[in-house]
Amino acid sequence: MAVVTMKQLLDSGVHFGHQTRRWNPKMKRYILTERNGIYIIDLQQTLNYINRAYEFIKETVAHGGTILLVGTKKQAQEAISQEALRVGMPYVNQRWLGGMLTNFQTVHRRLQRLKELESMEQTGGFQGLTKREILTLTREKDKLE
Repeated sequence: MAVVTMKQLLDSGVHFGHQTRRWNPKMKRYILTERNGIYIIDLQQTLNYINRAYEFIKETVAHGGTILLVGTKKQAQEAISQEALRVGMPYVNQRWLGGMLTNFQTVHRRLQRLKELESMEQTGGFQGLTKREILTLTREKDKLE
């Protein structure tokens, strides 16, 4: 059974691409044609890749893997969070922080620092510091948030 049909893709407008002046040459092989200044995406290939992605996700989850759901556009935010919570997977539906995957060690260190500053603030770790030191630490915490 197909995950999605060609008719559903057409009804959803999946075939509408970017304007012709805003294209990326790497996408050339997926473009079917151009109409009224907008590229039309090849839905045969799209359908094939959707099915391949579905099989990959099904295999990964069946073997206990984790899938990160990402959808930062306004239209997708609510659906992403609802479905991720429903299936118990992590998700990002707000701004994607650059380097979250490729530079995770640095991002992780900064998150640890944020937790450290928050715990210092709650447990009174700022006591005994000068106003300037407290202001510096507060600004650092605000920047990390």
